[in-house]
Amino acid sequence: MTHLVFVFGTLKEGFPNFATNRGKRVAGEFSTVERYPLYLIGERFSPWLVFSAGEGERVVGQVFEVDQAALDAMDVLERVTEADGYRRVSIAVQRVDGESRSELSVQAYVKAPEHFRVADVKAGPLGEYTMAHAGLYRSRASAG
Repeated sequence: MTHLVFVFGTLKEGFPNFATNRGKRVAGEFSTVERYPLYLIGERFSPWLVFSAGEGERVVGQVFEVDQAALDAMDVLERVTEADGYRRVSIAVQRVDGESRSELSVQAYVKAPEHFRVADVKAGPLGEYTMAHAGLYRSRASAG
């Protein structure tokens, strides 16, 4: 079974954690249908998509088709079993380039609103996580 995963941060192609993303990229650029707040958080400048629909911006990212093993590896990276980890949820995205505006239901890694603290914000809300943002990112291993 394959899954569609929307990546907006370090799992994007060419970004710091892309090696964990062993999926096949779906052509095009995508954005969330709903607005969500995307921030750089904490000393590691981690990208957080806070699961608060209707706030923030329509976030731009990439969609990948992944098998269960790749999804499991992403779940480990995103610490979905940890109390303070990301949560994998279903959201809707649509292509922002080309003719088709049809919506896709995808999985995305989000942070629960109750984990968000304004004091931890380094930047945002953002509409897109860029290479300049990725240059500030510190992996858990390098930050530890």
